[in-house]
Amino acid sequence: MKKLRIYLDTSIPNFLFAEDAPDFRRATEEFFAKHAQKYELFASEVVILEIMRDPNPEHRQKLLDALHRHPITMLTGDPEIERLADLYLAQGIIPAKKREDALHVAHATVHELDILLSWNFKHLANVRREALIAAINQQEGHWHTLRLVSPLEVEDENQA
Repeated sequence: MKKLRIYLDTSIPNFLFAEDAPDFRRATEEFFAKHAQKYELFASEVVILEIMRDPNPEHRQKLLDALHRHPITMLTGDPEIERLADLYLAQGIIPAKKREDALHVAHATVHELDILLSWNFKHLANVRREALIAAINQQEGHWHTLRLVSPLEVEDENQA
């Protein structure tokens, strides 16, 4: 069986250290401890750029270390990613001030990943946005199905 290909947005490593959200932190730790090796994991330079903007150098280093502890393939940008991100923003699918979120989605779309994993329920991991993004992606010739989910929704593929 083919491994699911999962894009991790910046919220995923962030929640490994979320003192104010113990349930989400525990679910993120469990994802990495019990499930991550079952999937192909990806992130992009957008994740690194967001981490590098963290004003706390200790926290920033913890986030970078967390990424390096796991086999995560780093994706690079290309013009199609920028174009798609601009389209999501222009159509109002992702708010104009959330360009990084649009870039996360575009990376996952262009690289034909199966899941964008996020704790960002408002702008990413929700059914409404998933449908709107799918419509734009199909309109633009990207037919691969992209699911937008949280770590709570990633099931163990061996339990099916």
